[in-house]
Amino acid sequence: MGKHNSKEAQPKVLQSLRSDTEFTGDEIMEIFNEFQKDCPSGRLSLEDFKKLHGAHFSEGEAAKYAEHVFRSFDANGDQTVDFREFLCAMSVMTRGTLEAKLRLMFTIYNLDGNEYISRDEMLEIVQTIFKMIDKESEEVTTPEEYTDNVFNNMDKNADNKISLEEFIEGAKSDPSLIKLMAIPEALKET
Repeated sequence: MGKHNSKEAQPKVLQSLRSDTEFTGDEIMEIFNEFQKDCPSGRLSLEDFKKLHGAHFSEGEAAKYAEHVFRSFDANGDQTVDFREFLCAMSVMTRGTLEAKLRLMFTIYNLDGNEYISRDEMLEIVQTIFKMIDKESEEVTTPEEYTDNVFNNMDKNADNKISLEEFIEGAKSDPSLIKLMAIPEALKET
């Protein structure tokens, strides 16, 4: 798949992908064929990613959010998403455990890639999401209020940053805290 052209290598690659994801061999082949159709080079750039999700990430804040999602898919940081990275991220999003999904969400919110989410990082993502969705019916009416609520409940050691452990623990103990942070359903249609 991708780099492996020999027939002998393909079963090993398929087995590796099966062990790294929650997809069956047939599902992997189906997703691979679609990926190849959409991305013949075998690598998605940010622009390719936005085009692939066109209706969902076509302009403004949605395109900005797409950049954050793309960054979380790009596991090796090479500014492209290959099939393995794409498949692994899609596996987490569609079939992953709660903890795996939360780890992926953490990478979306952790803009600078360090070990924690700062209040500014959280606010930037929340502002982007608020602009993409209708939040009129929610109790929390502003991105600032929402961010404050998340920090008040997740930042257990009050150091003004949320570690991965705090993020996972907070989300598990009070799922309403991450209702907004959930990966948009639009991404799951891929």
